[in-house]
Amino acid sequence: MIEHSENHLFTATTGSVRTVTFNRPRKKNAFTLDMYGRLADALEHAAADPAVRVVVLTGAGDCFTGGNDVEDFLNLPDLDHDPPTFRFLRVLAGFPKPLVAAVNGAAVGIGATMLLHCDLVFAASSAVLWMPFTHLALSPEAASSILLHRVVGLQRAAELLLLGEPCDARRAQEIGLVNEVLPPQRLLERVAERAAALAALPPASVRATKELMRQGLRREVEEAMEREAKAFRERLVSPEAREALTAFLEKRAPDFKRFD
Repeated sequence: MIEHSENHLFTATTGSVRTVTFNRPRKKNAFTLDMYGRLADALEHAAADPAVRVVVLTGAGDCFTGGNDVEDFLNLPDLDHDPPTFRFLRVLAGFPKPLVAAVNGAAVGIGATMLLHCDLVFAASSAVLWMPFTHLALSPEAASSILLHRVVGLQRAAELLLLGEPCDARRAQEIGLVNEVLPPQRLLERVAERAAALAALPPASVRATKELMRQGLRREVEEAMEREAKAFRERLVSPEAREALTAFLEKRAPDFKRFD
């Protein structure tokens, strides 16, 4: 096994399978801007490395990822430039090799929407998927505005995106977001089995099959991400979002009564 750790990201390669672990457990593996950049780098390196056939994404400790670091949100640099967040989303959506998610706990925000770009998703029975964008006065990302309802249907997508309701692992499996739910202690073992099975298949055939499955949506995904990025930038600097994010950090309920 080859291991590497850098700035809250841990990578390990076993055979032809590379595992990328979000490694910030004291902060629920919340993503900073730097982590987004390093995640994009990690995926690009894996895509370019012929020895890597499958990539597994998981989180350290008992959480997949708590989503975006809220303090980073409140101190974002110039949004007119291309932040690492959007670069990561483009790399994720275009990743040419099989992506397998091992959802070992809460998957919040980007932690949930990134699963729409994974080819296989395995979840611990303790896992919860949550897309609380409206709770934070924000808007969806990762092309979830078009991909989610294709997977679960429009009304269920509204529960998840409009109401921002959490979805436990069993429910996520029922509606098609998760392939298999396992006891927490069995999760990584099962993912390793499935990833190894993928890695043992003819790699060019696997890549071609993935491309054929996703290429019809490629342009729609790109256009959705552009629309979402514009809306997200606008929402992030809105008074509603400043109130919601500040309230989150201050551990109080936000007050949206003064907003139209």
